[in-house]
Amino acid sequence: MEIPLPGSNKLRQVFSGRQGRDLREYITAYLMISPAMILIFIFGLFPVGFALYVSVYKWLIIQGDFRGITNYFKAIDNLTFIIMFAIAIGSLMLAHRKFQQNAKQALDHAERPWLLLLPAALHAATIYAFLRWVYLQLPEFLDIARKMRGLERTRELFVRLLSEAFFAESVIPAWQLFTSFLLAAIISALLAGVFWRNSRNANYQWGFTIFWLAAALGVSLLSITYLEIQKMYADAVVTGEDPGIWPQLIMVSSGVILLILAWKLWKSSENQDSTRGFIFRILASTALMVGAVLMIIEIPIIVASGDPDLWQGLRVTIFFSLGTVPIQLTLAIFLSVLLFQKLKGSELFRIIFFLPYITPGVASAALFRQIFSDRQTSPANKLVTSVGIEPQKWTREPDGIISMVTEAIGISDFPEAWIPAWFSENLSTLLSDWLTGPSLALLVIIFLSIWTFIGYNVVIYLAGLGNIPKELTEAAEIDGANKWDVFRHITFPLLSPTTYFLSLIAVIGTFKAFNTIWVMRQVSGAAAGSIMTFSVVIFEEFFVKTRYGYAAALAFVLFAVILSLTFINNKIQGARVFYG
Repeated sequence: MEIPLPGSNKLRQVFSGRQGRDLREYITAYLMISPAMILIFIFGLFPVGFALYVSVYKWLIIQGDFRGITNYFKAIDNLTFIIMFAIAIGSLMLAHRKFQQNAKQALDHAERPWLLLLPAALHAATIYAFLRWVYLQLPEFLDIARKMRGLERTRELFVRLLSEAFFAESVIPAWQLFTSFLLAAIISALLAGVFWRNSRNANYQWGFTIFWLAAALGVSLLSITYLEIQKMYADAVVTGEDPGIWPQLIMVSSGVILLILAWKLWKSSENQDSTRGFIFRILASTALMVGAVLMIIEIPIIVASGDPDLWQGLRVTIFFSLGTVPIQLTLAIFLSVLLFQKLKGSELFRIIFFLPYITPGVASAALFRQIFSDRQTSPANKLVTSVGIEPQKWTREPDGIISMVTEAIGISDFPEAWIPAWFSENLSTLLSDWLTGPSLALLVIIFLSIWTFIGYNVVIYLAGLGNIPKELTEAAEIDGANKWDVFRHITFPLLSPTTYFLSLIAVIGTFKAFNTIWVMRQVSGAAAGSIMTFSVVIFEEFFVKTRYGYAAALAFVLFAVILSLTFINNKIQGARVFYG
């Protein structure tokens, strides 16, 4: 079958040659099966889609109010969240699989089809815009019956109401958006065929389109699921009632997934050629680990308790963890590499760095209380006044360090002026608490934690460094690698399992920290609430509020989850870590 070629030379080339012949065959085939596809859509897919549409409304004889997933929730209760979560994760896995398939195909044929992500994104946007138009158009069609009530039912009236339904004000923008995306998708597909003539062009675009569709579906369902769970959590905090096992199971499952992603991201850093990509993956992996521990350990306990104080403890603990772990491990690996050199006196420095770890925690905290006292003659205040900074309250300062810095440089309305006016009052308050940053009192505790545990990490790193064959570093130096190249491409990859192990242990340790925080908190005054970590909250539940059973339950649940995390960590990477 011959198809008339367009007049443009560029478009004529699209239908010429082997690729053009394949394109003509595709068009012919789709034209032949289009009647059957239309019938299948009208009598097969459309009734299913319409039934799904009806299921999210209160529907008696006529359409009622939009109810979202309320009908599903009424039918199967909290299991709705599990199903939505499973579909979302499955969609994201499908997106990852299709992207990996296209990437493998591109690698096998030494091709770079990444610009085809743009037309594929337009194809996916066209499909979603069409579904959105149908979603908005259906109520206008279904409302025709209501408008005809009390009137003479004639063909002219129905045609007029049908025409008005097509051109309703609520529908026109959706139709214009759909046609715009459709036109852009067609043009981009034609341009892709003109400027990148490849027999696998259509396969790449199809694969990337599925990737975009699945990714958008997964992210949308996850957003809906987490928003609904957030509402249930908010109600649980107010009423003190347990929201049930299913929402908390989703949070724990999300934490496990984040933990797996953190490990994969950490391992992928070894193969990065650029320093920027290497550092980004390390920091992103650390953030994912913190999020995983939050979802697995903290959030289910907090929701089960319904205690607002625990949310404050969670916020403080997050700041404590993020401020401690990255700096602590960075300094430890730097010092371990330095002390591993055969330098005079290195054994003495190893002992010196390890001493803070074996020093009693209460004594260390008492020492830091004196160093960071609010007296003008304290060592910390003498140091800051020597560089022109006013004396600080340190352990008695409840204000966040970010707000203190912005006020010092003349920005007095931070963070209120930075929060959009359309945010709700509760959300604005929540963002304001987070944007101010950790308090200065908590910053002192972060310094204390880094000073205490850096020696322990150095010892573990030294054991790992002793297991790295010297032949590898010597061969790299002979080939012209400098010190950074040796560390970046040999030392750190071989220390990666050890670093991941120490990171996870450090994150868990920050959530369990108590003795030094409790000692520092005794002199904090108004700043006591800003350094009340989760472990301190549990302690107060037991000794101050005398809720013995509740506090004991929290402690045992925390112990069981940490024990499970340790077991999982050993199974995943136990064979990769060697301590000499």
